[in-house]
Amino acid sequence: MSKRNMKHEDFTQEDPWRVFRIMSEFVEGFEVLSPLGKAVSIFGSSRTKPGTKYYKLAEEVAYLVAKEGYAVITGSGPGLMEAANKGAKRAKGQSVGLNIHIPSEQKPNKYVDILLDFRYFFVRKVMFVKYAKAFVILPGGFGTLDEFYEAINLIQTERISKFPVVLFGKKYWEGLLTWLKKTVLAEGNISKEDMDIFVLVDEPKEVIAAIKKFYACH
Repeated sequence: MSKRNMKHEDFTQEDPWRVFRIMSEFVEGFEVLSPLGKAVSIFGSSRTKPGTKYYKLAEEVAYLVAKEGYAVITGSGPGLMEAANKGAKRAKGQSVGLNIHIPSEQKPNKYVDILLDFRYFFVRKVMFVKYAKAFVILPGGFGTLDEFYEAINLIQTERISKFPVVLFGKKYWEGLLTWLKKTVLAEGNISKEDMDIFVLVDEPKEVIAAIKKFYACH
């Protein structure tokens, strides 16, 4: 058998089974998360250390969110994800973690009560969006930016209904927002209304106020 045929054989054997694995992740996610009720997905850096400014703020944000009756969903890892799960648990709310299998072997933090493991990022992303009444975007890196852009793109293109997307930390995000206004908007690559898809806040209580304001108007 030629190398070309061997590759073809591997493709036909592997991909159909991959479809079943993807389906199983969707099914398990739907089964576990559908009873949650209303939830807020909170994102932020896995590298932020306990005791630091944003770690404490993330914990307080999640605490207030949980006190409002929302389940808190994070990526289950360390850093600001851990802080958010910790805050939810301190408020005696539902603390959910959507873990991803990556080479660095991310381990779920100890404050997660409901845990789901995913092999596929895109399945995990669906779960973050499907069961969230709001996104809170804390300071973070590429993964956090990815979730932020995913949400605002889906809203912009009307693939999902609009919901609150809250950027937390004015000092951290102001450079990005300046670039969006002075470069992306100025070049005509987004519209002025697109800048209203999300809001920027600086205090934990403002997160709750933004979510309440949105649903009071919708």
